[in-house]
Amino acid sequence: MNIDPVLKALAAALHDEGPAVEIVVPEDGTPVAVAVETPGFEDAAVVVRTSGSTGTPKATVLTVDQLAASSMATAIALRGEGQWLLALPLQYVAGVQVLVRSLFAGTRPWVMDLSNGFTPEAFTAAAEELTDTIRFTSLVPTQLQRLLDSPSPQTLAVLRRFNAILLGGAPASAALLDAAREAGLKVVTTYGSAETCGGCVYDGSPIDGVRVMLDDDGRVLLGGDTVASGYLGAPEATAAAFFEEDGTRWYRTNDLGELGDDGTLTVLGRADDVIITGGVKASAAFIQAELEKFDGVTAAFVAGVPSREWGQAVAAYIAVEDSSPEAVAAYKARCQESLGTLAPKTVLTTDGLIMLPNGKPDRLAMIELLAEVHQGE
Repeated sequence: MNIDPVLKALAAALHDEGPAVEIVVPEDGTPVAVAVETPGFEDAAVVVRTSGSTGTPKATVLTVDQLAASSMATAIALRGEGQWLLALPLQYVAGVQVLVRSLFAGTRPWVMDLSNGFTPEAFTAAAEELTDTIRFTSLVPTQLQRLLDSPSPQTLAVLRRFNAILLGGAPASAALLDAAREAGLKVVTTYGSAETCGGCVYDGSPIDGVRVMLDDDGRVLLGGDTVASGYLGAPEATAAAFFEEDGTRWYRTNDLGELGDDGTLTVLGRADDVIITGGVKASAAFIQAELEKFDGVTAAFVAGVPSREWGQAVAAYIAVEDSSPEAVAAYKARCQESLGTLAPKTVLTTDGLIMLPNGKPDRLAMIELLAEVHQGE
């Protein structure tokens, strides 16, 4: 894939020698940097769409200074700059940041061929083309799981050569992280969003120039130099999500969190993941974590669906290794035994969660399917 025109346009935007750009990927798969007018936003360099996992995507405006702060803080956290392998869709912030970090570092990124989707073979082939001794890549949990499941010793060998593998976009299970570290991989979990120039909390700790607080309702607040300027053409959404206090710009996330005594952040789940069923509050994140502890369950998604009897009913979309009727019956029995009254009333089993192009779970699609199966009971 030739990304030279995109790199050139992005470099011009970062050097204030060209208009702000948004990277789009049409049906033929060749990324294009499109010039974007950003009225009301000074020094805009890049416009990145949010994932749209919970609704209509928003056009997030990022400036040169914000991207530079993020790139420098990443280099400090990773203890160096190096060559990046792009294995994520280029139109989302994690993909854009691979190019931005490369441009600031003066290194040439290598782009994985995603024309046939993400495969261990394609990733391995791309990783073997890297030439720098210091190497980085960004993955989502589903990708890392596929790579670890690959029987190829070459795949494991190229993974071990990365100085750091940034892992974000969705929560990573403890089992996946344990497997990665047992395999000798240098995995760094990241938390952030387009509104913070991507990941800004590494392994629970904010990177340089980033601050973390909890709002009165327990929501995670992210502040500092990497926080975006706002949403293009959406002043009300900007005012709802961003604010300034004592000279610091803050982004109000939709995630609940806890801060340890040492300032380490633990993300508990989305604020709208609380399911009120029969007058009882249930945490979708807690139920999901319990389901993912079961042998044979590779991933789970939990949500509330409309119910005539309960108001909301707990429903689960579960990725399993064995989807035979006997195995599914066993999963449901274990749900009841482990979770009691919080056990999902409706369970859909499959070989994988429905995912968006950026590797995040497609919450809306799975909720729609679960609600259709549950039929309001």
